Amino acid sequence: MVVGNAINLNDAISSAGKVELLFFGQLKERLKCSKLSLEITQPLTISELKLRLVSQYPHWQPWLEERELLAALNQTMSSSDEIVKAGDELAFFPPVTGG
Repeated sequence: MVVGNAINLNDAISSAGKVELLFFGQLKERLKCSKLSLEITQPLTISELKLRLVSQYPHWQPWLEERELLAALNQTMSSSDEIVKAGDELAFFPPVTGG
């Protein structure tokens, strides 16, 4: 019998995997990257995932930390506290303006 904060190994194993990241617009041009697969071992918020990207690619910091940067999780506009899991698709793009 386990008491307290037990970790279910099946949950831990199933949460590990890849997240597909997509970059659009000027962001894609600035990062010189349109698509990236990122291995994660546990679910992360969009904010946490951005911090991880900045730690792996420090030169991306100015663009990933822009306040106006938009994110779509599985093709749905999402806030920075949304949870990203293995198998998800996360797209980043600058604000869209029209005329």
